[in-house]
Amino acid sequence: MGRTKKVKSAGRYGVRYGLKLRKKLLEVEKEQKKKHICPNCKKPGLKRLAAGIWYCKKCGAKFAGKAYVPR
Repeated sequence: MGRTKKVKSAGRYGVRYGLKLRKKLLEVEKEQKKKHICPNCKKPGLKRLAAGIWYCKKCGAKFAGKAYVPR
């Protein structure tokens, strides 16, 4: 396994697709996986179920948002 210092988790693609695209992917993944705040109960606990479908683990609310961020 090679080093993935620059692209971290996007390093799973190795040398494929180019550095620029892997860096963009890293930004999207970082935003997607961080803790988001629920608009209903205002607590951090949103989980992405599928593209555009978000679920709050605290209050059980399910709603539609953007594909990678709940806004």
